[in-house]
Amino acid sequence: MTDLLLHLWHVTLETVLDVLPIVIIIFGFQGLVIRKRVPNLKKVVVGFVYVLLGLAFFLVGLEEALFPLGDLMAKQLTDPAFIHGAGNVSDILHWQDYKWVYLFGAAIGFATTIAEPALIAVAIKAQDVSGGTISVRGLRVAVALGVAVGIALGTFRIVTGTPLHFYIITGYVLVIIQTGYAPRSIIALAYDSGGVTTSTVTVPLVTALGLGLASTVPGRSVLIDGFGLIAFASLFPMITVMGYAQLSHWQASRNQVRQDKTGG
Repeated sequence: MTDLLLHLWHVTLETVLDVLPIVIIIFGFQGLVIRKRVPNLKKVVVGFVYVLLGLAFFLVGLEEALFPLGDLMAKQLTDPAFIHGAGNVSDILHWQDYKWVYLFGAAIGFATTIAEPALIAVAIKAQDVSGGTISVRGLRVAVALGVAVGIALGTFRIVTGTPLHFYIITGYVLVIIQTGYAPRSIIALAYDSGGVTTSTVTVPLVTALGLGLASTVPGRSVLIDGFGLIAFASLFPMITVMGYAQLSHWQASRNQVRQDKTGG
């Protein structure tokens, strides 16, 4: 318990140093450029204290729980004894033997994205400005499906050891093609959806999963193969959100045609 509190204290001090430049810039511009006092100064100071404490607890939680959990799951799922069950653990493993890794990657990608606070905020704003055309649930599920597919494909890349840039280049070619056919109103939101997935909940677990896989799959480099899953998590939501918009647009057009025929 004492070690944990001491660790929390050190992390809090490091967080203060990290946040200090932000404080200096904000208050510096307020006093030297705008030349006005900060409105509701007491609330602002209390808010900064909450931010510092929240960041400190979050960072400690990452180190003590999320990173070890992702690493542990990767090691357990790639354990030859688990993969072969009662079979001969000395058999050579093939990419198709890691099916539970792909399934876990997809599941953890979907679950963490659904819980992502940044995505919830963006989805609520998107629903407000679109007048309800874009639903909060629909956008969150579309983004989560993209992350699930991306993480599953990313874990497959780690297991097979294929180059990362092949997947990324192919994915962005698909994004460019889709951009030419997707409704203009959804393109900017789709591009932003790729960014909001790389936030507080998704990144720690996904990174830990990638590093854990690279350290346990034979012949993989932690540095070369362990990173890159976040790139998949950012890329594929753009594809699924534009696909979601295209399907919605097609469904709306189809319903309109039916109404016209019924009315005629």
